[in-house]
Amino acid sequence: MPGVIIDKGYCKGCELCVKACPQQILSMSKEITARGYFSAQMHDPSRCIGCQICALVCPDAAITVVTHGQRYVLYDY
Repeated sequence: MPGVIIDKGYCKGCELCVKACPQQILSMSKEITARGYFSAQMHDPSRCIGCQICALVCPDAAITVVTHGQRYVLYDY
């Protein structure tokens, strides 16, 4: 199962990843980081398809997508 790793030290809370996620599994955290931002978080890991769109749109390179060697196909629901 793929997973999204968000480095809260780099995330500035721009919400680009939240808007770009086709599965809508990312949201903004209610906690403020040490830098004073609300960071992104994954709220439903079981629905992640490993498409890496969130990592591609992140201007701070704060997101890493791990797919564990599996390939997932994006379907338009």
